[in-house]
Amino acid sequence: QAQLVESGGGLVQAGGSLRLSCAASGRTFSSYAMGWFRQAPGKEREFVAAIRSIGITYYADSVKGRFTISRENANNTVYLQMNSLKSEDTAVYYCAAGAWRSELMLRVGASYAYWGQGTQVTVSS
Repeated sequence: QAQLVESGGGLVQAGGSLRLSCAASGRTFSSYAMGWFRQAPGKEREFVAAIRSIGITYYADSVKGRFTISRENANNTVYLQMNSLKSEDTAVYYCAAGAWRSELMLRVGASYAYWGQGTQVTVSS
């Protein structure tokens, strides 16, 4: 059974940092694109970052320069390093995995076949 489990969320002050982890099990996701999405209260889910199997990364404009996505195929894990956090980063963060088809699909949640349960990130001012 394929499963993605996020961890690392929590409460942090503005300007601080957090590192989210997404541990995959049930199958090897080294050939998959991995993405991070988030959903804030009252808002729709939005793309945050993605990394292809070949290592190329993509970021939403709102997080570029502050967040870094990476992956470690040896332990089937993807990370999201979040620095210089802002209050608007507050959201539930979800990890997702999907077969790569195009650069455009990386930014669309429906393109991903597997999803984690989410981890809450709260940034206080």
